[in-house]
Amino acid sequence: MGTPVLDKGPEAGIPEVRRLKGRGTPLRERLFQLSLWASLSVGVVFLGCLLVYIVVEAWPRLDFRIVTHFPDIIDPSQAGAQSAIMGTIWVIAFTALYCLPVGFLTAIYLEEYADPEHWWNRAIEINIQNLAAVPSIVYGILGLGIISRGLGFGQTVLTASLTLSLLVLPTVIIAAREAIRAVPQSIREASLALGATQWQTIWRQVLPAAVPGMATGSILALSRAIGEAAPLLLLGGLTFITFNPTGPDSAFTVLPIQIFNWISQSRAEFTSLAAAAIVILMVILLVMNSLAIWLRNHYSRRW
Repeated sequence: MGTPVLDKGPEAGIPEVRRLKGRGTPLRERLFQLSLWASLSVGVVFLGCLLVYIVVEAWPRLDFRIVTHFPDIIDPSQAGAQSAIMGTIWVIAFTALYCLPVGFLTAIYLEEYADPEHWWNRAIEINIQNLAAVPSIVYGILGLGIISRGLGFGQTVLTASLTLSLLVLPTVIIAAREAIRAVPQSIREASLALGATQWQTIWRQVLPAAVPGMATGSILALSRAIGEAAPLLLLGGLTFITFNPTGPDSAFTVLPIQIFNWISQSRAEFTSLAAAAIVILMVILLVMNSLAIWLRNHYSRRW
């Protein structure tokens, strides 16, 4: 028998070449993962230090006085943030009442009815994407010039709610559109094939399937609104109120404004009050974000 001829073609030695070239890949991957972990660690460490500092500063005033008492500039030991907490609840409730229906209906129109070939639909989409990146202070200027002074609503809960609604409306629309777009097209086709109208298909098939994404995006948008101080300061939100709002035409203050007021005071007792109000605001945000996660996990579907 003759000696077997070794293949000397272009494919010969390729696995060895690939093995030799791939020797440095695990090192690069490890360095990249190490850089990611280092970046994550820096962020987590700074956040942890900030949270610990706030809790330590707030500990002397983390009691029921912060919830049951009104602000007091004379005796900080008896001061609380009840008016700011109730004002925050009023403002966010009316913000949700105004922006969520408008955002959901706009998303339904753009995803289910609008013709993307028409110029006005393209203009609406471009403007929504651009408005999502506008700084919040610009919305404060808009609210002050048009809603507060132009429409004559003044420095009220209604003005603050409408301004914050404009602020978070692009986020609500974008989140709702993504949730509606995630529903498989076959669901719509099957419903239409069984004789349902387009609106019946949207109401009974598309929207129930899109609820997790729409609810999650809405709560996260409201979580952003609840922490905004710049537009409300520009609108003239009062920093010292010793009563709770009674309606949309009432004067108001919110937790970010109350925190800003206490931080600007010279006495050390107000620093503890501000830290305690920050803890209350973080608890509200955690509750809202937890609700968003629960809604997403409870109503999510796998297609």
